[in-house]
Amino acid sequence: MNIVRHGLSIGIERTGNHFFLTLKASGKLTHEDYEIITPMIDSALATVKTPKVDALIDGTELEGWEIRAAWDDFKIGLKHGNEFEKIAIYGNKNWQETLAKMGSWFISGEIKYFENISEALDWLDQ
Repeated sequence: MNIVRHGLSIGIERTGNHFFLTLKASGKLTHEDYEIITPMIDSALATVKTPKVDALIDGTELEGWEIRAAWDDFKIGLKHGNEFEKIAIYGNKNWQETLAKMGSWFISGEIKYFENISEALDWLDQ
C-alpha cells in the first residue's frame, strides 16, 4: 500500500501585537488539514486586538488542494485578510506565482512570490 503524505505544519512567533507565521504545505491539501490548522491560526490571532501578521508560506512540496480545502483556504483569507502585512510565498511551480497574484485581491497586505528562501526572508524583514 502506498501512503500519500499531505498536510500543513505551522509555526507562530509573537512580539507584542506582531506575529510571524510560517506555514509549510505538502502534498494535496484536504478539508481535514484545514480543520486542524484553522483553529490554531484563529486562536493565536484572537489574543490580540489588532494583530499584524507577516507570513512565510513554503509551497515547495505542495501539489494542490481538494476543492473543499481550496474553499477553506479562501475563507481564512477573507477572515484574516486585513491582518496580514506581508506574505512571502516560497515555491517552485509557475501556478504558485499566479496564485500569489490572485491572493492580493483578498489580502490587504503585500503578497510576493519567491523561488529563493533567503530572498523571501530578506523581503519579510524589510
